[in-house]
Amino acid sequence: MGALQGAGTSAMVDHHNLLLTAIGDEKIARESKIYTYRKSFNGFVARLLPHEVQSLSAEKRVVSVFPNTMRKLHTTRTWDFLGMSETLSRVNAQRESDIIVGLLDSGIWAEAPSFNDTGYGPVPIKWRGKCVNFTGCNRKVVGAKYFNLEQSFSDQDTPSPVDDEGHGTHTSSTVAGVFVKDASLYGLGTGTARGGVPSARIAMYKVCWVDGCSDSDILAAFDEAIADGVDLISASIGGPSRSLFEDPIAIGSFHAMKKGILTSCSAGNDGPATSTVENVAPWIMTVAASGIDRQYRTVATLGSGEHFSGISINTFSPQKIMYPLTSGALAANVSEHYGNASACDWGTLDQNKVMGKIVYCLGSNGQDYTIKRSGGAGAIMTLEEDTDTAYSTVIPGTSIFPRDSKMIEQYINSTKNPQAVIQKTITINVSAPFVASFSSRGPQIISLNILKPDISAPGVDILATYSTLPTTTGYPNDDRHTVFNIISGTSMACPHASAAAVYVKSFHPDWSPAAVKSALMTTATPMKIIDADAELGSGSGQINPTQAVNPGLIYDISTSDYISFLCKEGYNHTVIGLIVGGIENIDCTKFKPAQGTDGLNYPTMHTQLDSNSTSISATFYRTVTNVGYATSVYTSKVTSPRGLLVKVIPETLKFSKLNENQSFTVEVKGSLEPFGAKLLSALLEWSDSKHNVKNHIVILRPLAD
Repeated sequence: MGALQGAGTSAMVDHHNLLLTAIGDEKIARESKIYTYRKSFNGFVARLLPHEVQSLSAEKRVVSVFPNTMRKLHTTRTWDFLGMSETLSRVNAQRESDIIVGLLDSGIWAEAPSFNDTGYGPVPIKWRGKCVNFTGCNRKVVGAKYFNLEQSFSDQDTPSPVDDEGHGTHTSSTVAGVFVKDASLYGLGTGTARGGVPSARIAMYKVCWVDGCSDSDILAAFDEAIADGVDLISASIGGPSRSLFEDPIAIGSFHAMKKGILTSCSAGNDGPATSTVENVAPWIMTVAASGIDRQYRTVATLGSGEHFSGISINTFSPQKIMYPLTSGALAANVSEHYGNASACDWGTLDQNKVMGKIVYCLGSNGQDYTIKRSGGAGAIMTLEEDTDTAYSTVIPGTSIFPRDSKMIEQYINSTKNPQAVIQKTITINVSAPFVASFSSRGPQIISLNILKPDISAPGVDILATYSTLPTTTGYPNDDRHTVFNIISGTSMACPHASAAAVYVKSFHPDWSPAAVKSALMTTATPMKIIDADAELGSGSGQINPTQAVNPGLIYDISTSDYISFLCKEGYNHTVIGLIVGGIENIDCTKFKPAQGTDGLNYPTMHTQLDSNSTSISATFYRTVTNVGYATSVYTSKVTSPRGLLVKVIPETLKFSKLNENQSFTVEVKGSLEPFGAKLLSALLEWSDSKHNVKNHIVILRPLAD
């Protein structure tokens, strides 16, 4: 159970007194406390009974008390695709080298070639972090700590910053791995692996273990990272959305923002369902996953000569021209009455009927693992719907698209001795960028007038460095351990956006977190949008780091702006004051009132209507700062659909110097069809002929409950 409170007397004494009041017993109160946060914010972790939680929550000085839930973890080609080639001129390489990226993740395998520190100068003198129970630190990996406050280690957990899972190593190298030539996964994705900012330094804060990532550990890591002096925090972690002041990532990132540190987070992997986006605090950069122009395909060839192109990461080359082929239905264990043999469920297959054969299974959910344990030679699995994401198989395997499954089944059932062979995976070119099918979609359910996710970045089939401790697939019966691996998720998208933010920061070290995020959002590349759900998952588009360095105009947001926004959102003034920094009570009337529909100077404009509403009427007030040419004139252009009228006042902005601010108003009016869900989107562009500042406008009416 975590409790956040305001400043006051000595934190240790104050926390004990609060617990004593809530529990009523000196000894139990002392033993109940697990951890004290005291570096960057004030709070503690303790074991409490329900009535003690109520008592503690009633204390005036306590901001919030929330349960310690578990959260989950959410390259060679991607940086070229984003316009950051190996030969990209890095005029600020020294400044990039002074930037330290803090990652909250599963640890790091520092022995990997991506973290070689050859050529690096001394660690920046501002750095206050260190390495704890870890020998892998150098001038590249400058810090490594681990957090398991309840000391609940499993047999598979190493109590150190060492990466037992591979996830943290993958994200770290995506952000800032050095150049490694001839990187691949058994010949797949071959090229030069590197991070987006290869000169930057890395600090790992291990918060994720086999059982997940606990709230208390995450908050402790934020506390340490801020105090250590990181310049950006990248957290590919998520969980169900809840009130901003009961969310450790929202709380930690708010305190980071106050110190000028941007927090970049993954949006979640629960797409294509809507209202699934996570990490939605407006001071967080929420990153969706997009696909690049390379896709991995695996061909299955039948004895009849027919070829079927499926999707998977299959590193195995066939050792025979053909293998015997059967199906789960034909290989059923007749004595087993539980499970679905057609889907190759565990325990439903007769090992004698599977041994040495390729097995055709309905469904695509780890059947390759089952087939291998039964002695099979390969697995042809069937997708329930088309997908854009490939996953590694533990034996030769491919997932066939729905349109082809019936033909394979018919061949098996009509042929006396059916045969097949599964080829090693190849790559094909596809149209991109597009929103990944698994990437969580909006609208968000916390702050209804802030569009989330913010931006998209590559997260599909990303090759990056991996820990050699876990197997390639994570399955215990996989005997492969690899230095590089190909995995997918918004966890992979997040470090791409983090690196892009660092790249921008290396050119503009004085920019605020909001300014850096604004630059990335307003210069993003438009996405391939097929339906409304995808539009709710793409944010402002795919990151375009080289363009973001020179955005022309930025939308800045200060701490006081966020306070005004929170006041407008209806948060308790005591809660706001305490979380902002130990202020016992904040008077919202003394802050400039948040104006307009959303109340924040956000780069996108969004509102969710009542489910029964057909009328649209929204007003957005914005202020932009000139960071382009000193003397410049920006003209507005609106592209909007039928039924949506967007008026910009004034239509022209004139600047006479750098860092000058100009304000404008956007009025949105229109109407929606009376039945069903509806989304209307428009685009406002400010242009001075050299810069094109894009602002997405999304109006949504959700379905009625």
